[in-house]
Amino acid sequence: MARETVVDSRQEILRTAARLFQQRGYDATSMNDVAAALKLSKGGLYHHFQSKDEILFEIMDHAMEITQERVINPVRSIADPEERLRALIRLHIEVVLSPRDREITVMLHENHPLPPSLRKRINARKKDYIHFLESLLDEVQKQPQRTRYASGHVSPRAAAFALLGMINWIYQWYKPEGELQAQTLIPQFTELVFGGIFA
Repeated sequence: MARETVVDSRQEILRTAARLFQQRGYDATSMNDVAAALKLSKGGLYHHFQSKDEILFEIMDHAMEITQERVINPVRSIADPEERLRALIRLHIEVVLSPRDREITVMLHENHPLPPSLRKRINARKKDYIHFLESLLDEVQKQPQRTRYASGHVSPRAAAFALLGMINWIYQWYKPEGELQAQTLIPQFTELVFGGIFA
């Protein structure tokens, strides 16, 4: 029972820190701020995490877990490459726009402060996703109906970075009450990819 309490406490700390990092920025948020928001002593906070860097790393690592579970794993079972890509675009946009997953926006916005050893571990996971997407885009481009464009097509790597840049930037401008809602964004972004990269 005590072990479950510890796990819950760590998760609560990470959720609270993610919210504060998202609202104020990593640099402007101190360990004291995180402890105060949780009504914990600073010593109590350090019992769970040795540093703010460790908290940030855990948030980013959890963000990659979310991406793995909600984007990559569900699309792996889709046989048709084009349908797999359409599903990936939809699921990735949904994850970026999810109000409960603040870890994603923290990961997208706050990569630079991590110490090199921790940054390397997160970047390795990001690279795995880029390679997955690159392979998928290559598969879509090699479909018979698209081979006639092969002489001038966008490289899968450039296409992967363009697609991720487009989706990952949404959090910067998206407003839940705005004109562009997820249900209209998803088909428009999908059309941009299929009408642009594969045109």
